[in-house]
Amino acid sequence: MMKKIQKLTQEINELTVRIEQEYPELYRYLDENPITISVDDEAKPTYNSFVDYLESLKSILEKYMESHSK
Repeated sequence: MMKKIQKLTQEINELTVRIEQEYPELYRYLDENPITISVDDEAKPTYNSFVDYLESLKSILEKYMESHSK
């Protein structure tokens, strides 16, 4: 499970860097976005929370690209 979380962390990092470099106007809003990695009752991030966060980043970027390609 730890390897899977490490892979997700790497993907999140790579996507965040891509957004920062290619879409700086979007990147500055990521800190303001209320979507964060949630934690379980023991205050530890779960695998699903990493998956959800990665998917939310992908969705944000996709929607941004769609709205700015017109």
